[in-house]
Amino acid sequence: MSTFTAKYQIGQVVRHRHFPFRGIIFDVDPQFANTDEWYEAIPEEVRPRKDQPFYHLFAENERTHYIAYVSEQNLVPDDSAQPLSHPDIHEWFNVTSGGTYELKKGVAN
Repeated sequence: MSTFTAKYQIGQVVRHRHFPFRGIIFDVDPQFANTDEWYEAIPEEVRPRKDQPFYHLFAENERTHYIAYVSEQNLVPDDSAQPLSHPDIHEWFNVTSGGTYELKKGVAN
């Protein structure tokens, strides 16, 4: 079994490379760990490889908040310094004086 090193970390703010949403990482799978149905629903021409880290995000766009599951190849760091407004963030993270997010004690899985 191969081991993959995640490029991004829990608490990091990222945005999708192709779609207009951003979010905070709250969990990481070293490689694809979702259902085959979920994977097959992605159009083949944009379907990511399974052999890379996948990230669970508290995601948001201009209209809504949701949880997203995104491959590493489709994420880029978000350096906008814009605060996130997803309602679940404050259950999982403390916001530091520098505006970064630290995982609260006791919520790690």
